[in-house]
Amino acid sequence: MKIASKALYLSGLEDQSGVVVILVAILMFVFLGIAVLAIDLSNLYVVRNELQNAADAGALAGARFLYNDDGTAVNPGANQIAYDAATANRALAMTGAIAVDVNWAGGNIGDVQRGHWSFATRTFTANDSLLPVDLWNVSTEDLDTDPDFINAVRVEARRQATPAASFFARILGHENFELSADAVAYIGFAGSLRPEDVDQPIAICQQAITNTDGDYTCNTGRMIDSGGDATHNSGAWTNFSQPCATASASSVRPMVCGGGNPDLISFGGGMGTVGGMQNDVYSDLRDCWLNASLHQDSRGYPTEPWGLTLPVVDCPGNNPGPCSEVVGTVTLDVLWIKQPSADPQWIDIPLQMETPQIQWTCSLGVSIDSLTAPERQQCWQEFAYEFSLHTADGTSVGDLTPSDLQKTIFFLPNCEPHEPRGVSGGQNFGVLARIPVLVE
Repeated sequence: MKIASKALYLSGLEDQSGVVVILVAILMFVFLGIAVLAIDLSNLYVVRNELQNAADAGALAGARFLYNDDGTAVNPGANQIAYDAATANRALAMTGAIAVDVNWAGGNIGDVQRGHWSFATRTFTANDSLLPVDLWNVSTEDLDTDPDFINAVRVEARRQATPAASFFARILGHENFELSADAVAYIGFAGSLRPEDVDQPIAICQQAITNTDGDYTCNTGRMIDSGGDATHNSGAWTNFSQPCATASASSVRPMVCGGGNPDLISFGGGMGTVGGMQNDVYSDLRDCWLNASLHQDSRGYPTEPWGLTLPVVDCPGNNPGPCSEVVGTVTLDVLWIKQPSADPQWIDIPLQMETPQIQWTCSLGVSIDSLTAPERQQCWQEFAYEFSLHTADGTSVGDLTPSDLQKTIFFLPNCEPHEPRGVSGGQNFGVLARIPVLVE
């Protein structure tokens, strides 16, 4: 019995060894297939990334030059710039450098297109219009739905004429693979600001330069006065700190006429701000204005606006907090900066002011000494009415008292084309960005 059992056991082992041989053969074939697949997929992944790099480079280059220098017209040459940048990138294959295919022969059709990018729908719509869209008295949301607002360039890069080679998949009948990648670059409004993009350590409340519908408006001027009335808080001092550090007179004062923000200002982040007209800071700013090489009258007062590019912050309730969120950039015309003390005799007033749209002269004359105090007050009222200067609650600046007007800055949003600043991402306050971003 023992001899028979042993023979049966050995016979069973011989049967199992045959099965193992078959399983090993099958598994070797499977493992070889996996290795083959991994090699081909790795190659395709590399080629796909290289195509994406080419598409990204082309879209960014085209969007960077989508407008002329001041943003007053769309540049038809942006397509050529995008095409050149995309095709200058080469997809590296094992056989050497292989040119990227971009099917574009001119115009605004094919693989290189100008058009409109909508954040609401995450879609790109080709549009060959060369006409700029009016940015004034319109909201960012309205522009997002306007296909005539040309703000993006789309590029598609391909390996079509020279498909990506197959190493092992050709065993299964796949000789090569046609691949493609596309990218959309958006050039919008100034959001993040590069060092020295900002002129002075002042942040403007977005509530002071938008109407009740949220549209950026140039129709009404404002005053910055963070005194006792909360409705007058149209701006704040800032030390540009991110993350927020307490903004005080000692941290803000060195920034006045100091060359602007020393570091990047990031869109969407909080920035150190403080309300109230800090006496020393205010006096330094007024001196900077008086010595800003502007055209002056016989008294040494400017008779033209002082253009400043400033960050825009969110001020809930028209009251800036200690860490206000940066939401964009605006260029303002500072028309007047009142003296630090009250002026009951109405001496510290403009008698002339000229902007590109308005040339104003007091109807009672321009000799301050020949006018009585009531007449000088009338000149101030004419100035306020001519430039539509109001507090945040709608009160005309011309109706305020001398004590209300001390230590105040009067400004009007500038609705002329501006030099592009910073990186795309901000809200529409009239300043286009210099640097585009990829959105797809």
